[in-house]
Amino acid sequence: MPDQVGVRGPLLRDGAGAEHARAAFEQLGAVADAVLYEGYLLYPYRRSSAKNRVRWQFGVLLPRPWVERDGPVAPGVSGSADSWYQRTECLVRALRDDAVVRLRVRYLQMQHKQVEAADGTPVESLRTADGTTHLSFDEAIAREAGLTVPLADLLDGGRSVAVGAPGGAEDEPLPADGGRIVRRHRELRATTTVAAEPLAPGLYRLRVRTENTGAPGDPEASRNEALRDALIATHTLVGGEGVEFVSLIDPPSGLAEQARECRNAFTFPVLGGAPPRAAGGDGGTGPVMLSAPIILSDHPQVAPESPGDLHDAAEIDEILTLRTMLLTDEEKAEARATDPRAARIIDRVDTMPREVYERLHGAIRSLAPAGPSGRTPAGPSETAPGGGSGARSPERPAWWREDGDEGLSPTTDTVLVAGVPVGAGSPVLLRPRLRGADAQDMFLAGRSATVAGVFHDVDGGVRLAVTVDDDPAAELHGWYGRFHYFRPDEVEPLATTGSPAAPGRDHDRLRRRPQR
Repeated sequence: MPDQVGVRGPLLRDGAGAEHARAAFEQLGAVADAVLYEGYLLYPYRRSSAKNRVRWQFGVLLPRPWVERDGPVAPGVSGSADSWYQRTECLVRALRDDAVVRLRVRYLQMQHKQVEAADGTPVESLRTADGTTHLSFDEAIAREAGLTVPLADLLDGGRSVAVGAPGGAEDEPLPADGGRIVRRHRELRATTTVAAEPLAPGLYRLRVRTENTGAPGDPEASRNEALRDALIATHTLVGGEGVEFVSLIDPPSGLAEQARECRNAFTFPVLGGAPPRAAGGDGGTGPVMLSAPIILSDHPQVAPESPGDLHDAAEIDEILTLRTMLLTDEEKAEARATDPRAARIIDRVDTMPREVYERLHGAIRSLAPAGPSGRTPAGPSETAPGGGSGARSPERPAWWREDGDEGLSPTTDTVLVAGVPVGAGSPVLLRPRLRGADAQDMFLAGRSATVAGVFHDVDGGVRLAVTVDDDPAAELHGWYGRFHYFRPDEVEPLATTGSPAAPGRDHDRLRRRPQR
């Protein structure tokens, strides 16, 4: 029996595996909440702010007659364009015969908050006897609906569930008979259908399609009016028991073709849960997936230092908190009167303890634990084709120490690639990785280049700075110190023996001026 709209039922049965999946689902829910309110109310959180008069920009599903009154919409990979449906396609592996798929469709429903004077006259603003200001405003109600179904049952046409929401109205009297607040929202009609297609033993393509099936109050209405019949910030969480989802961004090599054939419209699915502990590997998989109306990376997470949502696009907690602190008392009063969520943000910032604020200043998440001497322990080597490895000193000091770069010399350091020492002056062939490489690097595949230096990054990795041999501006780039950078496993030595050639005396590629 599907969960009812707005009701959170138990996601998973008991068991160690279920507990892990439950934790991943809940962690992803926190990220989804940030997506849900993306652009709902932007700093400075006041109704009078121009940017808060143009809202609801992502994942908006309006009635089809309104959307297509000027012609069909062109689907895209994200939901910044209005549509009447969303389609998610992803790859799922069944890890056991009784695998179960669980999904939740989540969105916002617009609710109009109208302030009325004591005589029932609608007003934009009203100040009551207790000194509180009340503003008319369009609020939002968070909605969600769920479906739980065995994977095997999705192979015979799929299953559908109603994900709409009822209409309603409620009155809130203001103090001393000073008037009232009336909140009204319209009924929403929507349906989600989920189906599965077998691709190989234990591998399926999962399809989730959510449609606004309602009729617009007025097909010629303005967008602001039509939003009253819309699902807003619509997104889907998909998990289950005995299932594993495949990354569409970085799929295992054997599933790359199937991943490319997945067609997503007005949404972008990414893996949820904690990122893998070790970098690399042959593609990504995970226990849950978030299909959101904005483009995210796999394994998105909310920073643990964040004390709460700020409802701003790509929010940076520290700077937004500082700017909110600097609002005048009048501006803060208007923000509190605009929306209850805005009031909570203002109150949280005004009462934030110093230690909580200091945690927002920054965090470094890529450092290895310090050893007994204060040095970072040696990590795994950069493995190159043919068994070569990148040079990495086990006694290298942590990068933030004053002596962190002692003993490193880009012009004389070398790194083994396929058993050949490669350093400044070495001729190489460029072989960028097919996954995870810079898009511009792909144009250099198969080109010959000359190494200008060997560099070590703060994570302990190695990068080769190169200039492309047939680039007419190669010498100029070297003079300015502008290089292309590749990992050791992205190059192929053209000299199979011997030491790197010494850099020319007339021109040092790692300096900005010719050497005489």
